[in-house]
Amino acid sequence: MPEKSLVVDLHCHSTASDGTLAPSDVVRRAAQLGVNVLALTDHDSTAGLDEAHRQAIESGLRLIPGLEVSTTWQGKLLHVVGLGVDPESPGLRQGLARLQAMRDRRASDMGTSLAKAGFSNAESAARKLAGEGMVTRTHYARYLVEAGAAKDMKQVFKRYLVRGKPGYVKVDWVDISEAIDWIRQAGGVAVLAHPLRYKLTANWLNRVLTAFREHGGTGLEVVCGNHSADDNYRAALFASKHGLQASAGSDFHEPGPWIELGRLAPMPDDMQPVWHRWQ
Repeated sequence: MPEKSLVVDLHCHSTASDGTLAPSDVVRRAAQLGVNVLALTDHDSTAGLDEAHRQAIESGLRLIPGLEVSTTWQGKLLHVVGLGVDPESPGLRQGLARLQAMRDRRASDMGTSLAKAGFSNAESAARKLAGEGMVTRTHYARYLVEAGAAKDMKQVFKRYLVRGKPGYVKVDWVDISEAIDWIRQAGGVAVLAHPLRYKLTANWLNRVLTAFREHGGTGLEVVCGNHSADDNYRAALFASKHGLQASAGSDFHEPGPWIELGRLAPMPDDMQPVWHRWQ
């Protein structure tokens, strides 16, 4: 497949975590929008991959099995996307079971915190929104909007669910080195997701990327759905400095006007795309 015909999106979410579309609907939508290579990367879960794979065959789209792992490094929350993983890998399965238990405890603690703030049915409402997927902050945020506590998701994350506000629960996720090990044991490659979203100084981000590379990380998400052209350029400089391959992902969660599957800016020049291994 010629490079110019490729439309790649290696970061998106379904109802297996905090997206609003079922895995098959995510794949179907991606294909309708012209995406050729898609990675479904739900938070700490591979539960949607079988359904997504079946739809990918029907839609004629190349699906890369993936996930997005929650990690902590020196007190910083970092997300690592695993691409090309075997979801049956014992190490990965055991690791994800740990993270899912942590998420479930956090969901209960968030519900308790919000109950003290006057939202007595927050946990049950969030779990209903999550369905068979894991309960995340996004489910609580959607509930708070529906309950009239905030006009939109952006306002929710100013008033609730963040440090110092009702609903916030601190979690020390697994160390980034563990997450990378699970991904590599599963035959995948590790990509640091949306590096500029952490709002780290250049010095801190260089420290993170040095450790990420030393622990076996392969790529950096250079092009993101919420990046400006300047952001993409900055991320490309960090990738080049640390010898990391470049990834591109929308971080799609739901249909909307801002972030859409495959609607990504061109990759900056002289990058080595991580997806070449799956062409």
